[in-house]
Amino acid sequence: MRISITGRKVNLRDNFKQLAQKKLSRFERIFDEDAEANVVVTVEKNRQTVEITIKQRGMIYRAEATEREMNDALDRVISALGRQIRKNKAKLDKRIHSADLEKYVSEFYNSEEEPEEYNVARVKRFSVKPMTVEEAILQMNMLGHQFYMFRNEASGEINVVYARKDGGYGLLEPDEADSEEGA
Repeated sequence: MRISITGRKVNLRDNFKQLAQKKLSRFERIFDEDAEANVVVTVEKNRQTVEITIKQRGMIYRAEATEREMNDALDRVISALGRQIRKNKAKLDKRIHSADLEKYVSEFYNSEEEPEEYNVARVKRFSVKPMTVEEAILQMNMLGHQFYMFRNEASGEINVVYARKDGGYGLLEPDEADSEEGA
């Protein structure tokens, strides 16, 4: 697994980088060497946020935590990623090394939880109209939703806008490189 560590508004010390690499090495036996792990540390006033994103074969595993201490945030993020992997173990078996995944889960988590079934309670169909990103955000806010799917007027692609925890907005766009790989 390739690991990149970035600091925003902070110069990261070598001991933190080594600690992050050590903690992420727990996941190396689960993911291919093609997997990419990106660690982003952001410091604002007395809040330190650690965000880790692991990408492999079109799947994205992401967790974020904010604490007063950078190392505490790192510990919470690593735990959250482990919980995500454990919770979705049955569904991930086909995507990642299943023998290593089983070993990881049994080594770090000694619970025999049944895999959660995904129950689609409702299916909605609606026309997807071309609009600008700003119009989509306005429509989302008027509906009181956390996200809104629309056809981007500029690109013609299906996009999603969403409300972020920090009060801002996000935009999801398809990545042509991933769609060509069959991800």
